[in-house]
Amino acid sequence: LSAVAKAVLDIRNSKLPDIQKIGSAGSFFKNPIISPKKAEELSLNYPNLSYIPTEDKKIKLSAAQLIDSCGCKAWRQGDVKVYDKQPLVIVNEGNATGAEIANFAQQIQEAVKNKYNVILEPEVNII
Repeated sequence: LSAVAKAVLDIRNSKLPDIQKIGSAGSFFKNPIISPKKAEELSLNYPNLSYIPTEDKKIKLSAAQLIDSCGCKAWRQGDVKVYDKQPLVIVNEGNATGAEIANFAQQIQEAVKNKYNVILEPEVNII
């Protein structure tokens, strides 16, 4: 591997749980894409959010930053929790059911929507 590819893998591995030890689907939510108008409105109240321009003249927000700033990073319900090192990752530390994980994810979505009026879409396929 090239040095850059190795560095990227090292960074990713430092933020993700070892799936041999902790159950996880990896990154659970997509980074939301919003209109420039919505970004302008948000920036009035939340100037410290990261606003990343996209090629199609929209704005990408960091889902991890939104989750963290809503206080969800410390959330836990039974065996389901937000991973300590990366708020985009939801982990199953035991015997949580799919329904419990989906419910937990929905609560995170509601917290972000209530604070920012931004909808987080799951990146995982929930079946």
